[in-house]
Amino acid sequence: MDTDLRIERLPITHPDAMLLVEAVQEEYVLRYGGRDESPIDASDFEDPRGRFFVGYLDGVPVATGAWRRSTVEAFGTSRTAEIKRMYVVPAAQRQGHARRMLAHLETTAAAAGIEALVLETGLKQPEAIALYLACGYEPVPGFGYYCGSDLSRTFGRRLELHG
Repeated sequence: MDTDLRIERLPITHPDAMLLVEAVQEEYVLRYGGRDESPIDASDFEDPRGRFFVGYLDGVPVATGAWRRSTVEAFGTSRTAEIKRMYVVPAAQRQGHARRMLAHLETTAAAAGIEALVLETGLKQPEAIALYLACGYEPVPGFGYYCGSDLSRTFGRRLELHG
């Protein structure tokens, strides 16, 4: 099996994207007892508002990641985007694919003029928290749909702009 993750930009409504979004929702049900109810609009992930990506191994969709422009201020800038739908299927986990997808999100967001990324994850996703901390993300004040939830954790990172 090819271990090199091939990342494609797709609409969130693409069948491969929808398959993986449903898989992550099922994971939320297992971990939290319910689906993620934060509002998502497919147009949030289209130009100029954001991007949605699917990662493939041997032509099989195994990972997703996305960003959408945000109104959250962080690290002295309002040119921010929120990371959404980071997910790797269990069979492809612990192989560096989440780190590769995160780096891709950072690169594409910076290329679009985003100066900082923010994200919300949950206390019952310790592997996600560990990934973000290892990649230089820092705790930021709560925001969004789950702001104030005891289970919610919010992080952010200033991006280096390459021009």
